Amino acid sequence: MLKQAAAQLLQAGRYMARGVHQQMVGADYGAYLAHMARTHPDQAPLNYEDFFRQRQEARFNSGTGRCC
Repeated sequence: MLKQAAAQLLQAGRYMARGVHQQMVGADYGAYLAHMARTHPDQAPLNYEDFFRQRQEARFNSGTGRCC
């Protein structure tokens, strides 16, 4: 039981760290490429520059009316 709880806590920590990393650095291009290959093999993935631009647009131009 304790071993299972520790494993769940470790997994939660990994999820939190990944979320913080994505918020601070942005989505990972390698993860995007893996996702595209796995779930959309018939579509060409964006190049890095277009991927980065799309992520920046999504992050800063979401229209949520943020003040900062």
